[in-house]
Amino acid sequence: MGSLEGKVAFITGVARGQGRSHAVRLAADGADVIGVDICADIGSNGYPMASRDELEETIALVEAQGGKMLGSVADVRDYHSLKAALDAGVEHFGRLDIVLANAGIATMAFRELTIEEELEQWTDVLDVNLVGAFHTAKAAVPHLLAGNRGGSIVFTSSTAGLKGFGGTQGGGLAYAASKHGIVGLMRTFANALAAQSIRVNTVHPTAVNTMMATNPQMQDFLKNFPDGGGPHLQNPMPVGMLEPEDVSAAIAYLVSDEGRYVSGVTFPVDAGFCNKL
Repeated sequence: MGSLEGKVAFITGVARGQGRSHAVRLAADGADVIGVDICADIGSNGYPMASRDELEETIALVEAQGGKMLGSVADVRDYHSLKAALDAGVEHFGRLDIVLANAGIATMAFRELTIEEELEQWTDVLDVNLVGAFHTAKAAVPHLLAGNRGGSIVFTSSTAGLKGFGGTQGGGLAYAASKHGIVGLMRTFANALAAQSIRVNTVHPTAVNTMMATNPQMQDFLKNFPDGGGPHLQNPMPVGMLEPEDVSAAIAYLVSDEGRYVSGVTFPVDAGFCNKL
């Protein structure tokens, strides 16, 4: 029997990358999954978002682990559609125990941008990363409270949520601001929900081998960052990028009974990056 047997997890940004990895790992540990993804591109974002086919592939991977998954298309920026998708999932499975607010974008660019482009990036990144995280928690907390079994919420932040970097353009600034803002959400929810044994934490990965980090726009930004990316953007441990499964392992601990007294924590999964910078 898996450590999450009988539990149900809600995961945003589930169609690929870290979200998919988290879904597969939690399914392997016994959980069923309610998953959403936008499955549409965002104009200011410099790389394609996940597709419906990728969402279906995630469902198949979860099922291959013996789990069940209800996957649907929803935009975390739209509270009502996100809530509707979650409500349908809770009605289907009968409970909610785990929430992973994972959906996010990064629109760093090296080329010169117009102010209109910067303002669009600023708004889109904040709306997906920070407003979307708020929407996710706001829709999920009533279900956790109604279950009266405690629970766990994990917000995906970043090393950029603990350290100040990302450049001075609208997208990079919004990324750092949003990932810092998620920490404020986490700490406030952790205090507010502690008496109900609902634990709330953030994870802070260094670069992860997903489309967000490997797309040409991001690679161009990193190569042209001051000092050519420099030692200050490199991990102290000898690894260039983590794999999504490395972050999933940390999340699996945080949401399990083994982490039952861990709450209000900013949990780096960063190969020593934050300690060095």
